Amino acid sequence: MSKLTIAFQGEPGAYSELAAYEHFGSEIETLPCDSFDGVFDVILHAECSHGMLPFENSLTGSIHRNFDLILRHDVHIVGEFHMKVSHCLLGLSGVKVEDIMVVHSHPQALQQCERSLAKLGVHTIAETDTAGSARFVKAKANSATTAIASKRAAEVYGLEILIENLEDNPENFTRFLALAKAPLLVEDPEEGDYKTSVVFSLKNQPGVLFKALSVFALRDIDLTKIESRPIAGKPWEYMFYVDFDGHQQAANCARSLDHLGELVTFMKVLGSYPRHRLEK
Repeated sequence: MSKLTIAFQGEPGAYSELAAYEHFGSEIETLPCDSFDGVFDVILHAECSHGMLPFENSLTGSIHRNFDLILRHDVHIVGEFHMKVSHCLLGLSGVKVEDIMVVHSHPQALQQCERSLAKLGVHTIAETDTAGSARFVKAKANSATTAIASKRAAEVYGLEILIENLEDNPENFTRFLALAKAPLLVEDPEEGDYKTSVVFSLKNQPGVLFKALSVFALRDIDLTKIESRPIAGKPWEYMFYVDFDGHQQAANCARSLDHLGELVTFMKVLGSYPRHRLEK
């Protein structure tokens, strides 16, 4: 049996690659891509079995680019994984924290470690990727230069972890979605803990969003997320992304989607997949 190949955005050691290993297990191959668009391309051209992309962060909100891309491409959500983001300060072996002058990382990582970095009194430089920052530090071989990245990046690039859990807020989680060209097949949609994601648009009429959401409330279906995104080329018109508990083929969920179909101008079910619940 061949290994699963999981595409992700970034360089080896990126948080997305770490999420792929934690979700799919260690016996996989990973395929780094330069962009989010590139991940969708390799999925559609069967250059990988799955893609793993971040869609939402508990502190900074949704990654809107990926919501727009999943609407545009014929791919399916087949899994989700909530990963606790633990930022590490990485440097060359033997470096002392008091000797650090410069920290490189992605702007979001720098922002999430802002107070900790202020205490260190260091200069920050924004880069396009956390793992790429780690690779740069290794190549530069300057003891005063460090990076904020994952533990895996330290392993990949042979760097030392100078400080763990550098993030200002420990409740920092990113929701990753596993994508595939084909939907996930299940034997019994009525059994198991599933979540379904759907996107739709509505006519601009009084009460229409209330009616659309009521199709779930009438059947006691819990909505776990609702978000609107503007429709390109149609000012002040919106797509609504909704996640709800249950599988699209379960009887009550199927009836809800049929009912919703009577109200919408467009609808696409993005996938039904096992729900990942955080341990308390």
